[in-house]
Amino acid sequence: MQLFYSNLITEATNEFTFSREESKHITKVLRKKEGDTLHITNGLGLLCKGFITFSNLNKCIIELDSKEFHPAKEHKLHMAVAPTKMNDRYEWFLEKATEIGIDEITPILCDHSERKSIKSERFERILQSAMKQSLQYHLPKLNPMVSFSEFIAQNRKGQLLIAHCEESNKKSIQEILKPKNNITFLIGPEGDFSPTEIEKALKKGYLPVSLGNNRLRTETAAIVSCSIHSLINQ
Repeated sequence: MQLFYSNLITEATNEFTFSREESKHITKVLRKKEGDTLHITNGLGLLCKGFITFSNLNKCIIELDSKEFHPAKEHKLHMAVAPTKMNDRYEWFLEKATEIGIDEITPILCDHSERKSIKSERFERILQSAMKQSLQYHLPKLNPMVSFSEFIAQNRKGQLLIAHCEESNKKSIQEILKPKNNITFLIGPEGDFSPTEIEKALKKGYLPVSLGNNRLRTETAAIVSCSIHSLINQ
């Protein structure tokens, strides 16, 4: 199955017209024609199936003949990850985390952050592409970038975890991570969290965890965390 995406589709939608760009892709690249079946999700759990009633390079119209709703998982994984100096590394994290299964992402600006801005529109496109590729029906929520202090000031439910490189009494993530639980996970920049940030997080109830003996890059640490969370919740 090949999956398409549009946030404009609702349960009340019976006919849908793709954008000019997507219509050109469907018609010219995928060589779809009238009568062919397409599957579309709105990223909110709705999966629609329909057939093409009209198609050219500028317009592709699909008539929806079935819809089914796939509820989101009850327990959410929220990763707050500092943007990496090299933008492509963060984009890799977004892609792979979506494929593995993540619910929410917040880029955080930390004391040691070298990158202080993000390309939200590009990030959104990467999330959409990874969702379609991995045949999922829920698009991860991408939040605007906020400062570390702003993020931890917010009250959050479930387990609160922070991975850092400072020498301290840390338990392994496998020991601490609980299945069937909401998780908020902090991953710092290449220069790690500052001692002040770590202290603030601990005071807010975040538990320090170890991801192993090796020192990991920001994006690698984030993917390791996502993978372990996915495995213990299978």
